[in-house]
Amino acid sequence: LLGSLIIVVLGLRALGGWNEMIGIVSAVKVNEFGDTMTNLVRSNNDPDFPWLGVLIGSSVIGFWYWCTDQYIVQRVLSGKNETESRRGAIFGAYLKLTPVFLFMIPGMIAFALAQKSVVVNGSVFMLTSSDAAFPTLVATLLPAGVKGLVVCGILAALMSSLASLFNSSSMLFTIDFYKKYRPQASEERLLHVGRIATVVVIVLGILWIPIMRSIGDVLYTYLQDVQSVLAPGIAAAFLLGIISTRPTPLGGMWGMITGFIIGLMRLGAKVLYTTKASADGYSSVSQWAAENNIDNLFYNLFYETNWLFFSGGMLVFCIAVILIVSRFTPAATKEQVSGLTFKSVSLEQKSASRSSWNHWDIIHTVIILVITVIFYIAFW
Repeated sequence: LLGSLIIVVLGLRALGGWNEMIGIVSAVKVNEFGDTMTNLVRSNNDPDFPWLGVLIGSSVIGFWYWCTDQYIVQRVLSGKNETESRRGAIFGAYLKLTPVFLFMIPGMIAFALAQKSVVVNGSVFMLTSSDAAFPTLVATLLPAGVKGLVVCGILAALMSSLASLFNSSSMLFTIDFYKKYRPQASEERLLHVGRIATVVVIVLGILWIPIMRSIGDVLYTYLQDVQSVLAPGIAAAFLLGIISTRPTPLGGMWGMITGFIIGLMRLGAKVLYTTKASADGYSSVSQWAAENNIDNLFYNLFYETNWLFFSGGMLVFCIAVILIVSRFTPAATKEQVSGLTFKSVSLEQKSASRSSWNHWDIIHTVIILVITVIFYIAFW
């Protein structure tokens, strides 16, 4: 964070100030409806980030990531009580505001420097791609010593995140799958299986790289596209699971399986059509499809549909699957769901939860919401 703040200060100084940056990026149109690079809220006809799609899709992805992803949930569960876990989440929300300074503003600075062809440290600032914005700023703007510290900080954060990811993945497989079918396995055996699972996850991640390149050229776009098809099935199962006792175990399972299958079809369509267009010498799949009369249901639904609307549609479809399957399958017993849904929470549990927060939690929550609204107003 400190390195990013230094980059913001040095970048704005090299550019000529905040107003100069805003003037450059606000002059760049991102669609034919008058939206510019400074508009967070874009026209609903925008092909990439329509405002209604952002409202729907980001809610689905956000619920999945922050409320169900083991990578996040394990940190909340590690709290010694509900109070500490809640305040940890609130503190995390404060930290989540920092990407505005870590990524968004430095990215705008990098774009403006390249647009203006500013000379930095004796050479013209050049930007090869969106993914290269931050490392180019680090290499160009920062002094040698600070540059090394920032790079070390980024690598340390990356290694920590990867370690948590590998730990979460191996634990899920070992505890939820292997131990379930091998309950007599010793702790030493479980540890060995977990290590093997970690290696498998790393290998699969490496093998996935070519598919990443087929789905999107920009890393952020790829991540959001993949998350948008992973999230709905899981979000639907968890959402219905906590608000009602009616969804059954089989209903939740088939809802997640349905989401997984649809997600694979979406990713498969991305890889298929991108590969075909590239093989025919096209850089744009839409142009390739138009010139080759590709206008079938599979293409329009699984490739052309905006990823945010697709995610919302998947959520609705998965919810429908869960409700339909639940109607014809046995429900879980009261003992199994006791305390796990809003309807099955006891009075003692409600009282304990209420006593775990006070006015300070409310104040900090309001502060976070106000800051978020300010960001949206500033970049409306």
